[in-house]
Amino acid sequence: MTAPRVPRHDDRRRTFPALPRRPRAAGEGDFATSWWGNAWVESMADSALDPARLRRGRAYADGGHVDAITVTPGRVMAYVHGSRPRPYRTEIRLRTLGDGDWESLLDTAAARPDHIAALLDKDMPQALAATADLLPTAGDLTPDCSCPDDGFPCKHAAALCYQTARLLDEDPFVLFLMRGRGEHEILADLTRRNATRSAAERGTAAPPMPTVDAAAAVTPHPLGTLPPPFPLPPNPGRPPVYPHTPGAPDPLALDLLATEAAARAHTFLATGIDPVAGLTPWQDAVRLAAAHPGSGLTASTRALYRDLASGTDHTPTDLSRAVAAWRQGGLAGLAVLEDPWDPPAGPFDRARPALIAADFSHFRPWRNRLSERSLQLRFGRDGLWYGYESDPDQEDWWPRGTPDTDPVGALTALLGR
Repeated sequence: MTAPRVPRHDDRRRTFPALPRRPRAAGEGDFATSWWGNAWVESMADSALDPARLRRGRAYADGGHVDAITVTPGRVMAYVHGSRPRPYRTEIRLRTLGDGDWESLLDTAAARPDHIAALLDKDMPQALAATADLLPTAGDLTPDCSCPDDGFPCKHAAALCYQTARLLDEDPFVLFLMRGRGEHEILADLTRRNATRSAAERGTAAPPMPTVDAAAAVTPHPLGTLPPPFPLPPNPGRPPVYPHTPGAPDPLALDLLATEAAARAHTFLATGIDPVAGLTPWQDAVRLAAAHPGSGLTASTRALYRDLASGTDHTPTDLSRAVAAWRQGGLAGLAVLEDPWDPPAGPFDRARPALIAADFSHFRPWRNRLSERSLQLRFGRDGLWYGYESDPDQEDWWPRGTPDTDPVGALTALLGR
């Protein structure tokens, strides 16, 4: 007799409890607290035929007339209480994204660690939202209600639209669900893409370690000359897979501990030097997080990032930025991220003329940095130029590209030319 099949978890249908009344009266300023929540409201307001119905809908939302809201791909539905005893079934429909749009969106998110960090912090980067027209525009939302009012929208649909904006304030992944994919599916896809990139960076897998047959090892035999020691394998071994048992240590923590011990022991046997003995606790936390392919996307690695950041008095976003710097240039890349300095005359002074000659004339110097609206080059103490990127006119710099001895080369690699 076969075991019953366990259904797979599907988070493409989420129901949110009715939101409480709002303390302030309807009509006072923006309804939502996030820019994407207000963009959602504006998409309905821009196509509304009767502003008075919008005001009544906002008053309904403020007064708690909207019951629990169910979100599925392409649809938001709730029962809204009106003047009659029986509530009206109200919904808002919108277009879901195609596979090509999702590929573009996920590629953009996977290529920018700052985008991933923002999403995990329940924030929506504007550049990411614009990649695949994630936010609706005027006419993109289609309201429908069982009430007799034929307004576009009726006050019940308007109330649902306003309350949905409050959901988006709390969790931007609700917007992804409306467009066709749930949070678990998106994070799993980003994890796969990140693991593929990490595997490509590490190169091919290590060859298996030499082994001894168990039967031969326990067979009695006369004592003789001890065999020579095994040669040092080219790479450290991998630990076994640890099962998840209630009350036992976290499998991810055990795997990480065993992997770290094997790598340090291998390096010590090969060189006589402990590779991490000189690192500070923060530098070692960054190194640990950078060595894990999940990059803080899965539940286990999010917990790892949270614990490492908390134990070193940093935020998960600080750790994500530092991991990007470590992957860019190791300990030297982390120093470039965290330690501005005044370079002596020489290569730094020659950088701006070289950039101007290559038609990059808008960079402004400050200490070891050359910056423009969304691009930045940092000169490291190792003589390399490191590329950084930010949203235009935002001081939120994230390491990108490959370091280069030539500033023009580093900038070209950053721009993907």
